[in-house]
Amino acid sequence: MAIFRPFRAIRPTKEHAAAVAALPYDTMSSAEARVRAAGNPHSFLHIDMAEIDLPESTNPYDDIVYDTAAANLQRFITEGTFTQDDAPQYYIYRQTWRDRTQTGLVGCACIDDYQNGIIKKHELTVQNKQEDRIRHVTACNANTGPIFLAYRDQKGIAKRLDDWCSTHPAEYDFTQADVRHECWAINCLALTAQLQAAFAATPALYIADGHHRSASAVHVGLARRAAARSYTGEEEFNFFLAVCFPHEQLEILDYNRVVKDLNGHTTEDFLALIDENFSVVPMPEQYKPNRPHRFGMYLDGQWYKLRPHAGTYDERSPVGRLDVEILQRNLLEPLLNIDDPRRNKRIAFIGGIRGMDELERRCAEDMRVAFSLYAPSLDDLFAIADSGNIMPPKSTWFEPKLLSGLFIHDLE
Repeated sequence: MAIFRPFRAIRPTKEHAAAVAALPYDTMSSAEARVRAAGNPHSFLHIDMAEIDLPESTNPYDDIVYDTAAANLQRFITEGTFTQDDAPQYYIYRQTWRDRTQTGLVGCACIDDYQNGIIKKHELTVQNKQEDRIRHVTACNANTGPIFLAYRDQKGIAKRLDDWCSTHPAEYDFTQADVRHECWAINCLALTAQLQAAFAATPALYIADGHHRSASAVHVGLARRAAARSYTGEEEFNFFLAVCFPHEQLEILDYNRVVKDLNGHTTEDFLALIDENFSVVPMPEQYKPNRPHRFGMYLDGQWYKLRPHAGTYDERSPVGRLDVEILQRNLLEPLLNIDDPRRNKRIAFIGGIRGMDELERRCAEDMRVAFSLYAPSLDDLFAIADSGNIMPPKSTWFEPKLLSGLFIHDLE
């Protein structure tokens, strides 16, 4: 059963929260971060992407970047931008976007649960990205970005959070990029005990977003265990920052593909080859699939609807029935020679938040063909994680993103 416990958050004062909060480091480039943080000395990007405070020629993986991140974090605390709560507590983080609200509990998950599979994964991690966050967490001595976890709400956790929110004013309440962000601190020992017990009866937590952050946090925790002469398991380095959301409040957006060329095929030959595994129907306008096992394709200014033939995928397999896997095995790999989409530089991935226009724009700019997909469901994600399998790369895109800087977990 899951361990999810309260902690003493380092967090911005009420008057600084909106200025501090920033999108996570992995949603933008260093150049974009410089623009976003310009004129805002309180932006958390000065900690999460500290290279923005150094010359533009600075390698973002240079030691000085991590040293600067740690120094900036300490400066934010010393100057009073951040304070640390006196006692461990849970927090509530609510986001409202496009008339949909998701309410999560902020606390700390256990590295042992990650190790023994109670915290379930559905993606592989890339070593260099993981190493970056290991160095960042180590330098800052803190988890600075929350892991996005999902759970099946069987113990009334969501209702307890809603009841608290409806009877207490939010400590933070601001809007950033069309998303309303509200946060509460739960300073009630009775409710804290109820929530902790409810999670202790929850069989599994699922990583929705943040595989690299979670793997890095666990690595740091295990390294500190190894370096310690002894440990009890209660030290803060045994835990990492997370926000848990009930799965019925969450939505996965589509994650689309664009490819640079047709692997030497002419348009006519390519369409004929696709026809072996898919029906191909020209469409009069943009085609965004509205059900599983339908694909849009944009090629030479024309949209097509693709439907895989029976027998080209395994509906009984939790991975094999995913549309990203069907497209990969029946088209991207055999026809376009994209055998490893994690490393192949001829393919790029476009989050559904950018819309169909972005696929057309990329084809006009630097790509040849685009594919729009139907998003997998949370049930798909759970089924794959429960079976011990891994989703294909770039299968899920969650919106809205959890902002960084609102809650920090001190490893001491």
